[in-house]
Order: sequence, then C-alpha cells, then structure tokens
Amino acid sequence: MEITMTMIGEGIYLINVILAIVIIFRQRRDIVAIWAWLLVLFLLPVIGFLIYAFLGRQLPKNKLFKVKSDVQLQLDELLAQQRQELGNENLPADLVSDSVKSLVTMFQTANHAFLARKNRVRIIADGQQLFHEMIEDIERAKSSVHIEFYSFYNDRIGQQIRDLLVRKARSGVEVRVIYDPFGSLGAFRSFFKPLLDAGGYAEPFLARSAITDFRLNFRDHRKIVVIDGKAGYVGGFNIGDQYLGRSKKFGYWRDTHLRITGSAVFGLQGRFSMDWNATASQGLLPTDHIESRYFPLTHVKGDTNMQIVSSGPDSDLQQIKMGYIRLIQSAKQRVWIQTPYLIPDDSVMDAIRIAVMAGVDVRIMIPHMADHPFVYRATQYYAHELAKDGVKIYYYEHGFMHSKTMVVDDRLASVGSANMDYRSFKLNFEVNAFLYDEKLAVKLADLFEEDQHLSRLMTAEDFDNQSLYLRFKQSFCRLLSPIL
Repeated sequence: MEITMTMIGEGIYLINVILAIVIIFRQRRDIVAIWAWLLVLFLLPVIGFLIYAFLGRQLPKNKLFKVKSDVQLQLDELLAQQRQELGNENLPADLVSDSVKSLVTMFQTANHAFLARKNRVRIIADGQQLFHEMIEDIERAKSSVHIEFYSFYNDRIGQQIRDLLVRKARSGVEVRVIYDPFGSLGAFRSFFKPLLDAGGYAEPFLARSAITDFRLNFRDHRKIVVIDGKAGYVGGFNIGDQYLGRSKKFGYWRDTHLRITGSAVFGLQGRFSMDWNATASQGLLPTDHIESRYFPLTHVKGDTNMQIVSSGPDSDLQQIKMGYIRLIQSAKQRVWIQTPYLIPDDSVMDAIRIAVMAGVDVRIMIPHMADHPFVYRATQYYAHELAKDGVKIYYYEHGFMHSKTMVVDDRLASVGSANMDYRSFKLNFEVNAFLYDEKLAVKLADLFEEDQHLSRLMTAEDFDNQSLYLRFKQSFCRLLSPIL
C-alpha cells in the first residue's frame, strides 16, 4: 500500500494528540492551564511540544523543598513565642480591625509568617536612591551580606556591586548571592568568579543552569538583601542599569522598594536561608539558634507592624494571591494597585469586581509600553474588561511602570516582587511585605497620585476604539494567560 503525505501527516497528528494528553494529565494541574496547554499542543503540532519543553514542564518533586528546614522551625518557634506573649486571640492594641486580625492569622497559618512589630520602614521609589543606600549599607557590613535577585546583570551597576562584594569578602565578611540564571543572562559563573576567589559564594537558584535546564518557568523572582541580619531590602527592583533609567528602550524606571530595620528582617533572613540551603551544594547556612548572628536581637523604635510572606510552586496555597484577595475584600474606600503585568485569575477578577460594585474606588496602573509582547497584550485585554466593570485604568507614560504595590484605604498595603498575574501567583517564587501602618499606606497612596499625574486614564470607550486587529491580538493572548 502506498503511504501518502496525507497519511504521514495524519499519523503525526494522532501521535501528537496522544502525547499531548499523556503529558498534560500525568501531573496535577489547574484545569484552566490544562485547556491552555491542550490548545497550544493541538493547534501547533511539534512546535507546541518545543514550547511546552520551555514553558510547561514542572520541576521534579525532589527539587522542591517540602520539608521544613531548621530555619523554618526556628521561625515557627518565634511565632509560638509571640502567640504566647500576645495570647492566641489578642493582637497589638493598634491592630483592632477584624479584617486585619484575619489577614494576620491567615498568613500565620498558611505561611508561618510571624507578625513583626514596631519596625522602621522607608519607601524607596527611585533606583538612584535605592542603590545609593544599598551600597552604603553593604559598605558598613561587619558580619554578613546576603543577596537574592531575579536579575543580577553583568553591566555597570552589576559590576560595581559585585566588586564591592568582592572587597567585603576579602575583608572577612560572609557574602552569599543567589541569582536566577534566566533573569541574570550575561552574569555567568565567570562573572562571579572574583567573588568566589575572594571567599564569597554565588549560586544559581536551585543549582539550575540556563544552558542545561531550559525551563522558563519556576523562576526565583524574589528580591532580597539582608545585611548583618539587621537591615533588609525587599521590593520590585533588580540589579541592572535599566533599573537606574539607563535603558533607551524603557527610559525612567518607576519601581518601589522597602528598606527595613527591626524584627521583620528575620522574615527576609529566614526566606534567604531556606532558599540558600535548598540551592547550595556546599557552604550551607548553620541554623543553630534563633539568636545567632544571622538573627540578632534588635531593638528598633519603629511604627510599622508587618509580615513577610513568600509563595511559590513549592506550595499549592498561593499565599500572596490569597493576601491580595483578602486585602481587596477588606476595602471600604479604595484599592489602588500598581503592576507591570495584569493577568489575574477568576478569583482575583471576582474580588475586584465585587469591590467596585460595593462602591470601592478601584484604580490600577500599568505601563504604557511592553517589555514582553504577549504578556502586554493579555494585560491590555484584562485592563479592558476591568474598565468595563468600572475600574479606573491608568497607563503610566513617564517611562516603565514596574512597581508591585497595593494600597487599601488608609491602613493596609503590600509591597514586593509579586505581579498581579498567573506567573507570580503559581509559577514564580515571590516575596512580599504586607504592611499594617496607616502612615506608610498614606505615603504609598501619595506616590500613586504623583504617578497618576504622569499617566493617562484609559476608559472602556478608549479600549473599544482600538483597532480590530489589536483587540484580536489581545483576545488571543488572553487565551494563553495561564501559561504566560
């Protein structure tokens, strides 16, 4: 019997369908993600499998740290001490709202995130100021410098900070760096060799290589700096020239970071320690006692009560997303959000819609330009949908908006690394600070209003008047939302 090209094509497609079903269903996945991957694999035979190889494969279970480390046990001990001190039902006097109590309890239960009281927190909204202060803090380091970033670029600022770390390592300071190999393209091991030669450490997250492990998912998107266990940084900035406004493509880089002193630094140090011990092949962090040099007792007179919350594919709980939803649900007057990527799942969409229908002033600020085309078109689609529901959508036009913040009324806020999208909720390792401080909430709201003057309000009619082709691209990219 003669074998025709049509028969060969049908055979390839049949094999494609069988393999697609086996691959997608052999691991536990969200039903929306299953349909998105089936769409890709069915519509793009062969090519779809290449896309899946880069974006769809899950991490092996032995790569995920399911068992509590000694550090987590110590933080649990600190939480238990705090609960004993306060009583299970009694929070500090300035935390009287039931919604705040439930949020604190939720994070304690779902993330072992202890309530850090009376911290001193400063908001930093400019890259020049951030790197100036961070470099000064590193210069003053006496014991340890721990750094974890999604992007640590081999450029002017990257080399400047690396060279500073080399000097500190030579002076006897313990220096450890975790970097994501995909987010830090160009910062190969040779880039960190001077630090290694000086006695410091630098490791790609979970010991993954951008060459041998070509999964694009499960990135270490956290941005953490801890100095001597006493000062910490967390937020949206990475280490690179573009974050200083040196990129012609992006121009001014608008982001938000926090500098923290007080017991909340324990949360950042604990998170770094767990990531380091899951990543490093040698030089594991000792975890002898909660009062060791990595967790020194500090006495800071601050006003901010807060929790450091992390999430990632090592847990099915999506803790930061739950925090976002709980914040939105608690709003009485306003919810103001800044995010570079707006690709919420149904639960977040429903929370936002309910808030709008309840009369809450909901505003969302996104960039006016794309850094990832597919993601940006999907962001525009969801911005259009929310604009139709009554959400005020703002396009930030004074450069690139990369800030990940949420302000609720004049009392609650969140600042961190997690975007308002599927990737941050389910696929990336993230960390956020949830703030229970009226003064900081007002400052973040003031920053939002300043940015609003540099933004353009996009109404539902503005989106409707976009070209048919542009709206088609937005709708198509929306179909791929669960895997973007």
